[in-house]
Amino acid sequence: MTAIEADYLVIGTGAAAMAFVDTLLSERPDAVVAMADRHHRPGGHWNDAYPFVRLHQPAHWYGVGSREFIGDVKDTVGFNAGHYALASGAEVLAYYDQVMQQRFLPSGRVRWLPMSEYGAGPDGGHRVTSLISGAAQEVRVRRKLVDARHARTEVPSTRPPAYRSSGGVCCLPVNQLPSITRPYAAYTVVGSGKTGIDACLWLLENDVPPERIRWIMPRDAWLLDRANFQPGPENFERNMARTANQFDAIVEAGSVDDLFARLEALGLLMRIDPGVTPRTYRCATASRGELAQLRRIRDIVRMGRLQAVEPTRLVLEQGTLPADPDTLYVDCSASAIRTPPNLSVFDGDTVNLLAVRTCQPVFSAALIAYVESHFGDDAEKNALCSVVPTPEHPVDWLRMWLVTLVNAARWRQNPALNAWLTQSRLNMTGVMMRGVDFEDPAHAARMQANALKSAASVPKLLGLLAGKA
Repeated sequence: MTAIEADYLVIGTGAAAMAFVDTLLSERPDAVVAMADRHHRPGGHWNDAYPFVRLHQPAHWYGVGSREFIGDVKDTVGFNAGHYALASGAEVLAYYDQVMQQRFLPSGRVRWLPMSEYGAGPDGGHRVTSLISGAAQEVRVRRKLVDARHARTEVPSTRPPAYRSSGGVCCLPVNQLPSITRPYAAYTVVGSGKTGIDACLWLLENDVPPERIRWIMPRDAWLLDRANFQPGPENFERNMARTANQFDAIVEAGSVDDLFARLEALGLLMRIDPGVTPRTYRCATASRGELAQLRRIRDIVRMGRLQAVEPTRLVLEQGTLPADPDTLYVDCSASAIRTPPNLSVFDGDTVNLLAVRTCQPVFSAALIAYVESHFGDDAEKNALCSVVPTPEHPVDWLRMWLVTLVNAARWRQNPALNAWLTQSRLNMTGVMMRGVDFEDPAHAARMQANALKSAASVPKLLGLLAGKA
């Protein structure tokens, strides 16, 4: 068995892994890295995503810190008109391929092992096995293993539907939707997450009348308004107001329900049906134009998860419905976000790439790499990288913000880390707030005071929620 030596062995070449390694190369000039992934090219789950997938927010703070993504182009047509353009899946994959081919490999410090499976050896060592040749290689890790698999992002093409389907029923993953060769009398989209949203929008964009679309929505979700995440000086005032309003809503809310009502009234959160209280929150982002299109779909089934598709009926958790004839069922039931195990970021000889800021896994990975490069023991590092919980329920919006605010306060106390944050292109807050004089003592004091008040109010609201249980 041949052996490879590296300071860090990174499992995965998805978005978080790429951001981590990019920062590590900049901050630890002596580090040698090996990267192993089951895919044939970097980009992680983007390799398996449906053809019409796009980033849900502008790419100004996506990717890796050392390389800009796309220019300042705004959409003038379509459901995202007026906002900065959303990069396609093909553009994302091309970007990561360029990062690997033009930065990582030419550095001479990255060994890339595509189409490979990682496994711990019987002696506790590290082994990487080729999925093509079957050849196994030992990796001797001088410093740490970096586990970038915790997101466990699922897409419909990589797993079977979460329900049964009978013979004679046409059911396909969303990936195959652009490949259909004939019109169907009806289309049923199964799944209420961002993939389900994208499938509905694709059908509407391709002139399927909303009356021919049925949407099985196990749980309504709170959505983020994309207009609140736009870079550029023309959006400076809005971004400042959004931050201030968010803090004010947390401080002034008398209950969790009151908080969400305030956030919706302020335009910070949206829902598809104003008459239905959302029961989930997963950081999904949409534009007001997309929301208006989704509201054209009237046949929304809220009877729990789909259990089975039969030729004449649909079996759901809360009952059955007649099935429309000649229906194409579009499977969007995969869980794009899965709850990771209860781990700390820095755990002895392992670095776990987990979220340290709400809804920003790529930035989180880059910051973890910076902390790994410049700080001492695990206790000090973990104090700077408290894990932000993965969102599932609406109240997780609060839980995520509490940890995010505590982390941010600790980051500000370290001048070097604070300086890195200011210049990092992956720091969404910094990118959106470009033009602000962060050295202005009055401005800094005002923002920090609002953040502290907000952080102090979150436990109160969570306590009220616990008291109702």
